[in-house]
Order: sequence, then C-alpha cells, then structure tokens
Amino acid sequence: MSEPTEQEIRERAHRLWEQAGKPEGREEEFWHAAEQELRNEDKSNTMRTPDTL
Repeated sequence: MSEPTEQEIRERAHRLWEQAGKPEGREEEFWHAAEQELRNEDKSNTMRTPDTL
C-alpha cells in the first residue's frame, strides 16, 4: 500500500483545522492527525479503485 501524498495530507489537515475552528499554532497537530487518518483509511481499504478514492 502506498503512503499518503503530501498534497493529500495537506488537504485533510486543512479540513480538520477548519472543522476545529481554525486555531492558531497547532499546524503540526493537524498535520499528524491527517497523516494518521489517511494511513488508517489505506489499511481499511484493501481494494482501492478510482471509485473509492
């Protein structure tokens, strides 16, 4: 399975940051949370096709 790309992590982190009310100074926290979420999704999706991306 492939690692999430920097762009995927950036987009997910931005979405999480917005949902949390755009707090300042917590960029690393949201980056790591996004990275972990994407890795967990990858593990749960054994069959990734263009329809499931």
